[in-house]
Amino acid sequence: MAATTTLAPPPATERAKSPPAEKPPSPDSPIPRRPRPARPEPYKFDFHQYREIFKAGILTKDDRVELIDGVIIAMSGTGPEHNATLNSSNRFWVIRLGEKAIVQIQSSVLLDEMNAPQPDVAILKPRADFYRYRLPGADDILLAVEVADTSVRNDRRKLALYARFGVPEVWIANIPARTIEAYTDPSGGEYTTRRTFRPGQTVSPAAFPDVALPVADVIGAAAPSEG
Repeated sequence: MAATTTLAPPPATERAKSPPAEKPPSPDSPIPRRPRPARPEPYKFDFHQYREIFKAGILTKDDRVELIDGVIIAMSGTGPEHNATLNSSNRFWVIRLGEKAIVQIQSSVLLDEMNAPQPDVAILKPRADFYRYRLPGADDILLAVEVADTSVRNDRRKLALYARFGVPEVWIANIPARTIEAYTDPSGGEYTTRRTFRPGQTVSPAAFPDVALPVADVIGAAAPSEG
C-alpha cells in the first residue's frame, strides 16, 4: 500500500488574508470631489494665419471678428444706437481734427503678431500714405474708442490689452449708462486714471486738449423710451 503523506497547514503568516470589510461612509463624511478634467487650450493663430483664413473665404469682411491673444473672437452685433454713436463720432473727429490725424473706423490695428483688435474708432498719427502698406500699431494710436451697447463688459476687458501695449488713451462710449469713460496713463498692464463724462459735459483727448467733444452730441442724452 502506498504511503499517505499528510501536509501540515501553512504558517499563519502564509495564510491568505481576506481584506477588511469597508465601513459604510458616515452621513457626516465629506463627499470626495472628483478632479475636473483639464480644459483644452484653444488653438492660437498668428496674424499671418488669421489673414489666410480670410483669403480662403472661411471668414469674410462681413464677419465681425478680431484677433485677441491668438484667439478669433466674435464681436457683438450693432444696433441703431451703436451706429448713430459711431456715425456722429466719425463726423465730429473728421471735421475737428482735419489733417491733424487720421480717423479710422472699425478696422484692425496690429499690436503684435497675436493681437489685431478692431476699435470702433481709432485716432491715428497722420501719415502721407494713410497706412496703405501696413496696419497701424500701438505707437500710431493717439486714441481708441469702443462703442458699447450690449458689449460693455467685453469692451472693458479689452482695456488690459490696450494698456499692455501702451495705447495712451481709450474711451468707452457706454450707451446704457449715457457716459463716456476715459482711460489714460497705462502702467503695468492697466490704466491708472479713469474719468467719467455725462451729457452736459465735454471731454477732450490728451492728444488734442483744445478739441472738446460734447457727450450728448455723440452718445445722446436719452433714448425716446427713457423719457
